[in-house]
Amino acid sequence: MTRMNTMTRVEKTTREFKASEEKANKWLSRSGPVLGLFLVCLIFGFLVGPQFFRTGNLELIARQTAIVAVASLGMTVVIASAGIDLSVGSVVSLSTVVIALLLRSGVPPLAAVLAAVAVGVLCGAIVGLLVTRLCLLPFIVTLGMMLVVRGAAKGLADEQRVEAPITWINNLLRSPAGTESWLLLPAGVWIIIVLSLTTGAMLEYTRFGRHIFAIGSNERTARLCGVRIDACKLAVYSIGAGFAGLAGVMQFSKLSVGDPTVAAGLELDVIAAVIIGGGSLLGGRGSVFGTLVGATIMAVIQLGSSQRGLANWVQQIVTGAIIILAVALDHWRQHAHNHLRH
Repeated sequence: MTRMNTMTRVEKTTREFKASEEKANKWLSRSGPVLGLFLVCLIFGFLVGPQFFRTGNLELIARQTAIVAVASLGMTVVIASAGIDLSVGSVVSLSTVVIALLLRSGVPPLAAVLAAVAVGVLCGAIVGLLVTRLCLLPFIVTLGMMLVVRGAAKGLADEQRVEAPITWINNLLRSPAGTESWLLLPAGVWIIIVLSLTTGAMLEYTRFGRHIFAIGSNERTARLCGVRIDACKLAVYSIGAGFAGLAGVMQFSKLSVGDPTVAAGLELDVIAAVIIGGGSLLGGRGSVFGTLVGATIMAVIQLGSSQRGLANWVQQIVTGAIIILAVALDHWRQHAHNHLRH
């Protein structure tokens, strides 16, 4: 009897330990990105000086974050389904060229914006069809699409920047003035806030969101439960590339021209932002809030490095180190999750 009581106490202690460890891991996963952002801001605040925290500079960080943040929202959906999209930067460049060409042809600005987003959705739909119908690996498909879309952008632009007339699109990431001063923040930032709330609600409260996480966690089990895998993946890649097209609109607002060479390597910053924010390359996890924090971290690092006067090669080393750290963090989280399950 004493032996059985001892075993019961040991089992109870083990369960309590695993429960506390799981709570600690969840807390670290949720608060870790925020703590990382706080630490990065402190470091660059020390290196750059007090001016780093001035209102104008904080607004500049918000503008810098906008492009990565919009694309990262779409990548969060893709990665949560255990997918990947390496064509994000190319879709952004193609979108800027499409907007510039349409505006130069006299198309209304809103129609040009919708066309840029539609081009992104089309690119994502092509990826989704190749992944589902031909059963190709997303990594290989999107690697090929990265080159195809970039080549299309250069071809449409004759391998040069495309000038376009000034419209309200150019003011999306600029401080509101005059009758628009009540907005407080640039219109583009408000668009990101609305998109973030919508995407978070979709992932958290809709059947489609639950299906995305189910596919990312275990595609075979999801299929047995009646989830329409092919339709869901097609929607996921279309949504992800559509967000990349909207990121291209933000990029055009920043540059005021269509540039087929812009956003090269942006997909790495976007993927890193998602992973830093709590997503997993193996799928089944993802957080909109964490992604936004991760995107802000990447923007702060790039802007802080520029203001500190660091050479471009140093910035590339820092960005590469952040990406490696993000993947290592994802591996550690996955190992801890598997350890708790067993």
